[in-house]
Amino acid sequence: MFTGIVEELGEVTAVEQLAEASRFRLRGPVVTEGAKHGDSIAVNGVCLTVVETADGEFTADVMQETLNRSSLGALGTGSRVNLERPMALGGRLGGHLVQGHVDGTGEILARTPSEHWELVKIALPGHLARYVVEKGSITVDGVSLTVVEAAADYFTISLIPTTLALTTLGIKQPGDPVNLEVDVLAKYVERLLAAGVNPLQAEEGRK
Repeated sequence: MFTGIVEELGEVTAVEQLAEASRFRLRGPVVTEGAKHGDSIAVNGVCLTVVETADGEFTADVMQETLNRSSLGALGTGSRVNLERPMALGGRLGGHLVQGHVDGTGEILARTPSEHWELVKIALPGHLARYVVEKGSITVDGVSLTVVEAAADYFTISLIPTTLALTTLGIKQPGDPVNLEVDVLAKYVERLLAAGVNPLQAEEGRK
């Protein structure tokens, strides 16, 4: 589980194409400190398993399913990436609950800068639109953000200088793909309601 608060702006140092998979080597001295085989690190919002670490770098195998559902397949040597380690139990939840399971990809449509912040418009896949609401949370390339405007086919986010400086969202341009993860709580509520479960009635029945 992650919080969507990016710890480090890392870099892809090598990509090896495998049979129906890719092996990435990424540089991230902060997130690799103390990391070992089997640990999880979120890369642009995608939860990956560490294969090995050395000299501030780590490798991770990315299966075809992940390449198909995320924008990781577009990464190459030199690409910058957002990195985050899993949250520690008992720690502060700075963003919102993020699984690192990408729900789909969007595309940056426009950027509107101002003196102290920048408004970014992102295309929203139709199957995700019902989970995105004004002032709700969404994860874009692993960054926990608040939705400014939610439309049927796009949403907007407002980026502060810190986010622009310390994440890849500061360098992404119109036409670039981004990974999207919607709030998992909304998906659970939808599934329960579709099954005819009323959470309030269920709670009353337990009293």
